[in-house]
Amino acid sequence: MNRHPASPRFLALTGTVVLWAAAFPAIRVAVDGLGLVALSFLRLAIAAVALLVIAPFAGVRLPRGRDLPLIVLCGLSGMTAYQVLLNWGEIHVEAGTASLLIAVAPMFSVLLAGVFLAEPLTRNVVAGSGTALAGTALVTLAEGFSGFSLASLVVLAAAVVQGVYHFASKPLLRHYSGLEVATYAMLSGTVLALPLLPGSVGAVSDAPAGALWAVVFLGLLPSALGFVIWGYAVARLSVAASTAALYLVPPVALLVSFVWLGETPHPLELLGGVVSVAGVVLINRRRTAASGPDTRAAAAKPAAGPAAARPARSTTGNCAPRAAAAGYRGTTPQMTRGAESRLGEGTPCSTSDA
Repeated sequence: MNRHPASPRFLALTGTVVLWAAAFPAIRVAVDGLGLVALSFLRLAIAAVALLVIAPFAGVRLPRGRDLPLIVLCGLSGMTAYQVLLNWGEIHVEAGTASLLIAVAPMFSVLLAGVFLAEPLTRNVVAGSGTALAGTALVTLAEGFSGFSLASLVVLAAAVVQGVYHFASKPLLRHYSGLEVATYAMLSGTVLALPLLPGSVGAVSDAPAGALWAVVFLGLLPSALGFVIWGYAVARLSVAASTAALYLVPPVALLVSFVWLGETPHPLELLGGVVSVAGVVLINRRRTAASGPDTRAAAAKPAAGPAAARPARSTTGNCAPRAAAAGYRGTTPQMTRGAESRLGEGTPCSTSDA
């Protein structure tokens, strides 16, 4: 697996973290001038229009009919419900508390992927998730914790529906590009949000310029571009590995808020960011261990014992005896690269993956 830090997957995840972290201060600016209803609808509508304009030039296909229920689920959970719940919650809940609650979204994603997509819940995944969550807790405690209220439960609900979106989009990304999935979900989410349209018209006419620019930013960058590059990364990584990067959103949001709004982070918030990074590293260590030198050495080691010494029965001539002599692993229909090279030129051997 390509582990270079400048890989497209890494860049896509980095861009997603930065854009979605910048959304927090932008929401604060926009909701003050536009209100909950207008902000929720306009952000979706702007993103949907932008993606629809790009779609014909980017070769976006029409979705298959059998995928429509899953697309509607993505639009309802990750777009409509998430926008309304998060925007409403941030009006009433402290920023630190909201960051902690939203940070649990990957936990729901990983749990759903483990149950329905058969992705393993390893010890590193569990320990890394707990470590990253502890880091977000430190960020929250730095600003004080006012306890759970109805608004806190609303933000928690936003985290749940975001986790549902990350999980539900994974099967779609096996057949469609990240741009296509983002376009389908954004369009369906906007359609589901149409009941908010009447309340948005009057709010726009009275909104200050700063709020209008903030919602345009939210629609074009965190929503449109953010979901496209997020889909690109999720299509190439497991749900656990990709959603682990979302634990970095709260600490990055502190930095963006400092630059944009002049909010100075507390030292405890900075410590929480470091702990969150450590959790992300721990979650992703499982892929390194799975492809590490010990595994490769074990795969290259010839099998010992009678099973390796006896020629396997085959319908492809002398392939099986030559494979056994070169390091064929018992009855497993796979050979190491060294074994393949020792077979040499000659009669082709046909093997099939188990």
